[in-house]
Amino acid sequence: MQKISSIYTTDPVGNEAQAQFLNGVAAIQTTLSPLSLLHTLKGIETAVGRKHRIRWGPREIDLDILIYEDLCFQTEKLVIPHREMHLRGFVLVPLAEIAPNLVHPVFQESIQTLLGHLENDKSVSEFRQHNLKPSIHSKISE
Repeated sequence: MQKISSIYTTDPVGNEAQAQFLNGVAAIQTTLSPLSLLHTLKGIETAVGRKHRIRWGPREIDLDILIYEDLCFQTEKLVIPHREMHLRGFVLVPLAEIAPNLVHPVFQESIQTLLGHLENDKSVSEFRQHNLKPSIHSKISE
C-alpha cells in the first residue's frame, strides 16, 4: 500500500506561541530496516534545511516513522509505533484518511477507533491557503 493523505493545518503542540503547522502522512513500501529508514528520513530533513532549535518549536520539516508493519521496536533513537501518535489528532486525522482500518500494534485498535477516543481534534482542518494565519500565508505566497 502506498498512499499520501491530504495536508492539514494544525495548531502547535507543546510550544503554542508559534504559527500553525502543516501535517500529513504517507504509507510507503520499503526494503529498509527501521533504523536505516530513520537514517534516510533524517538525511532528507537535513537536505531540506532543518535546523534543530527548541523542543516542539518551529521547524522546516519533521519526518517520523509512525508504524512499521506490526512491529513493536524500541531503541534509544527510535520507538515504533510512535509513542504519542494515539494522542495526536494531527497524526490520527490524516492517517485515518488513508488507513482507517490499520491496527495499532500495541493497543490493537484501528486508527479510526483511536481517533474516536480523542477528546479534541478540532484544531486539525484540511489545508486551504485561506486557513493559514497571515504570517504563514505571506511566506507561502512569496
